[in-house]
Amino acid sequence: MAAFEAWYETRRGVILDELSAFVRIPSVSTDPKHASDVARAADFVAGELKEAGIDDAKVRPTEGHPAVTASWKKAPGKPTVLVYGHFDVQPPDPLAAWTSDPFEPTERDGRLYARGASDDKGPMLIPIKVAEAFLRLEGALPVNVVFLFEGEEEISSAHLEAFVAANRGELAADFVLSADGAQWRTDLPSVITGCRGGCALEISVRGAAKDLHSGRHGGAVANPIQALARILARLHDDNGRVAVPGFYDRVAALAPADLDAVAKIPFDEDAYLRSVGATKSVGEAGYTFLQRNWLRPTLEFSGVSGGYAGPGKKTVIPAFANAKITCRLVPDQRPREIAEQIAAYVRSLAPPGVKLDVGIEPGGAAPYAVAADHPALALAEEVLLEVTGVRPVRVRMGASLPVAEIFKRELGLDTIFFSFATSDEDYHAPNEFFRLSSLQLGLKAWTAYLRRLANLNLAR
Repeated sequence: MAAFEAWYETRRGVILDELSAFVRIPSVSTDPKHASDVARAADFVAGELKEAGIDDAKVRPTEGHPAVTASWKKAPGKPTVLVYGHFDVQPPDPLAAWTSDPFEPTERDGRLYARGASDDKGPMLIPIKVAEAFLRLEGALPVNVVFLFEGEEEISSAHLEAFVAANRGELAADFVLSADGAQWRTDLPSVITGCRGGCALEISVRGAAKDLHSGRHGGAVANPIQALARILARLHDDNGRVAVPGFYDRVAALAPADLDAVAKIPFDEDAYLRSVGATKSVGEAGYTFLQRNWLRPTLEFSGVSGGYAGPGKKTVIPAFANAKITCRLVPDQRPREIAEQIAAYVRSLAPPGVKLDVGIEPGGAAPYAVAADHPALALAEEVLLEVTGVRPVRVRMGASLPVAEIFKRELGLDTIFFSFATSDEDYHAPNEFFRLSSLQLGLKAWTAYLRRLANLNLAR
């Protein structure tokens, strides 16, 4: 390990420059105007893999944004691991909330600030640099490795399932090691044992054919914002429970083992609230904070628009209003079924005088959990203890990683989350950052993991 650590130290500036170049690419997958940028990010990743010594790296087309694959299979008799990550990012909005340009990486206080630095460009660059280190220092990897990096994770991996299904042989492995995910806290290493699923919808409400003067027409025609507000208000009851008929039909009661595991996690709710600038935790009554966050389904409003939002006033009745809804789902909820239930209920709530459209976003993610006795999970815990000196805890992830369930269903593979992002790094929000100390820790941990994986018995 000493030789590797020395190599990473001498390459520290080079790796940081490479990461900075990577995050400068505005690879926002949800916005069509950035399609060429997502393609540019794919080219960058393929170039990094080739530079590392993985000669067969290539950009692969899908029905949407491209993916990147590569492989090194010269370790006969050793395990094969499928390394996953994603190079697309969330939109940077609201731009005014950023301290620095979201696509001009800025280093402050040991952190690299940029959209995508933490989710997932910093973490996914780590296994590429580790592969490069092995090939430069030893001429070989200790295990067989297949790389799959995608450009659609932030839009629910909408076209990855078809790609995986069409390339099962090429992607065959013993398990998946994901560079996506997150450590729970900087002072407490963790392994993720499951994640919630997700689905998304968009509601559009139209009133008149054009914006109208609120004095001339007020009180005589429907106001789309008022109509939308009434609809959104009826999607939860007064106890924070989702009011959509059928939403909880497949949700099982929480198992005693899950409740016990969550109760043992050290968690300071007040400190958490201070860290995010909130005054009180809210949500479904009858459950603790972590139970709601990890083990219960949710329905959230992720965007509302309509009318005038500039400075001062504008006396207008807007022609339309819009809302975006995202859900987090638990076993055994089905993303499409939940989205259709919400759409049907929303349509039933439409008041007179407006036209309502509900669109279900493509993709969606089913919930996922890894078997508690998976030897690759135990190896992750051993390596984290080795490199941090702190015994990791097992946690659930309130977010979604669509590909985990896809890998399980299409390839029969479990996914082990081994990311060195941290949950407080403001990914999906303004001022996202990645700790440079986590970059160094991740390089060390991935090196140790691949080295020890060579001798791991994966039989169960």
